[in-house]
Amino acid sequence: MNNFEKFPSLPGSQGEHEMQEKFQTQDKATDFYNRQMLDYLAPMMQNFIAAQEMVFISTSDKNGECDCSLRSGESGFITVIDEKRIIYPDYKGNGVLASAGNISENPHIGMLFVDFFEDKVGLHVNGKAHILEETQLEHFGLKQLPSKQKTVFWVLVEVEEAYIHCSKNIPLFTKNDDLSQINKGRPINYFELADS
Repeated sequence: MNNFEKFPSLPGSQGEHEMQEKFQTQDKATDFYNRQMLDYLAPMMQNFIAAQEMVFISTSDKNGECDCSLRSGESGFITVIDEKRIIYPDYKGNGVLASAGNISENPHIGMLFVDFFEDKVGLHVNGKAHILEETQLEHFGLKQLPSKQKTVFWVLVEVEEAYIHCSKNIPLFTKNDDLSQINKGRPINYFELADS
């Protein structure tokens, strides 16, 4: 009998618990679930999210084919509505809309916020995502915020899990505030895949 069968109320997948049993990490994992994993955003988690300038997001289509992407903006570009909901703008990009396409088929989303500059800590937020248009923001008491980037749509995330990411393997970076470097043009065909 594995950990998942012994403790059906524990979070995580059956495969997760089978791996814990295989590698004998059940006690450590159970302690983590009991002490660190929430189904809402604690106040300090909300403050942490509001201060971030980027987040890694993972989505998958209806067949489970995965995609990982980056979203970034000025500090506060992600709005915490309450302990169970956050919302962020999806800015104009390459037009592929892979993440949005995945969300339209499968609402599950994983988000990883990482502070590379001060505390070397990460926050996982998992939940269900919904695509919203600007006109729907008023329903949440929000309005379009001024930005240097054009917002295509908004993503509302209903929080199902929130937990810390260990800082042990997070590198510490130094922020570059040199505007000449920040605004430096990058080659469009960086990987030389097509004729310019």
